[in-house]
Amino acid sequence: MWGLAWRNVWRHKTRSFVAGGAVAVAVVFTLVFFGFVTATMNGMVEVLTSESGHLQITHAQAKEAQDFDARLIRNAAEVEMALLKELRGVRLRRLLEVPALISGETRARGAMVVGMEQDEALGERFAREYVAAGRLPAPGSWDEIALGQALAKALQVELGDPVYVFAPGTDGWGAAAYTLVGLLDFPQTSHEIQAAYLSLEGAQELAAPGAVTRLQVHLAAERGAPTDALVEETKARATALLGEEVLVETWREASPDTAALLDMMDPVMTVFSFFIFVLAGLMVVNTIYLSLVERIREFGVILAVGADRWRVMRMVVAESLTLVLAGTAVGLLAGGLLIASWADGFRMPGFDEVMAEYGLPLVLYPSVTPVQVAVTVTFAIFTALAAALWPAWVAGRLQPVEAMRHAA
Repeated sequence: MWGLAWRNVWRHKTRSFVAGGAVAVAVVFTLVFFGFVTATMNGMVEVLTSESGHLQITHAQAKEAQDFDARLIRNAAEVEMALLKELRGVRLRRLLEVPALISGETRARGAMVVGMEQDEALGERFAREYVAAGRLPAPGSWDEIALGQALAKALQVELGDPVYVFAPGTDGWGAAAYTLVGLLDFPQTSHEIQAAYLSLEGAQELAAPGAVTRLQVHLAAERGAPTDALVEETKARATALLGEEVLVETWREASPDTAALLDMMDPVMTVFSFFIFVLAGLMVVNTIYLSLVERIREFGVILAVGADRWRVMRMVVAESLTLVLAGTAVGLLAGGLLIASWADGFRMPGFDEVMAEYGLPLVLYPSVTPVQVAVTVTFAIFTALAAALWPAWVAGRLQPVEAMRHAA
């Protein structure tokens, strides 16, 4: 049966090449589409977690708190020590966020002053991605500040100029003068106009000695990005360790809108790929049906010599499967080679500003999972079966005498 199906498929090579090529293109397009969407999703998670951490630890009442004091974790040193002792291999970023008035010599603007302390790897990455000129405040410094470029422009200050910060009603000095040592370039202008960074010690002296408002926990997997299972497991351990005085949230819980968007991507990819294969299936239907019309007399002879109708229908289905599976094999090979060629990263020329504006990495790393390959093959087989239904039904209803008299 399969040998006969293969021979019949290639009776009209051009038509079969067109139909098989349509299937191959659909498979390649689907794999590449899956690969780039997966790369985009992974990139979004990487960018988000590099900025906010895989886990965020805040005061238990921070979300409902109306004043600055109620958002503070005052035993920050104890919390940090407990985390580092229990959770091996994690990296911490300590943040103290202080609402303040920032002023240059002639202009002032409200902003969020962030005192930040982090390990060397996180610090190097932050500086590499966001420092446009100068540097970040030195760890432990009390008189250095870095501003977003948009904020510095609004205040009309440049590197080396004095910057004044006022944080009334806090537990520290409440006001201090700093030297501008760095300018920061963030993808989102709305964030850049609010960005002001001190060392953690400098911010604590200004507003809350010994306290932080947030601890970010950055995980490192043995291979690839940390999985959701690892993040949830670490959250459970941290929650049991720290008790009810603090709130431990995963990046999904801290950014529910982004998490919901990422969760929608898989069904959207599946539906989009389905329609791609519907179009390819129409090409297969055309090829199989035209082949059937040209062989009606042949089918009449087959039925006349005793073949049952189900055998004729199976023959048509086998031809459709042969055509589609051949195209699928070629498509899988071509698509796999394309994705493998991008394993070291793919950068879209001319789209750097667009990617940065939407919080996406400039370099994407396309990849496909076994599930996505299985979905692609399943769609291909479904296409073959669906495309064969009508021609097979027509072939099964042929009357032998009328079929043998048919003139194509």
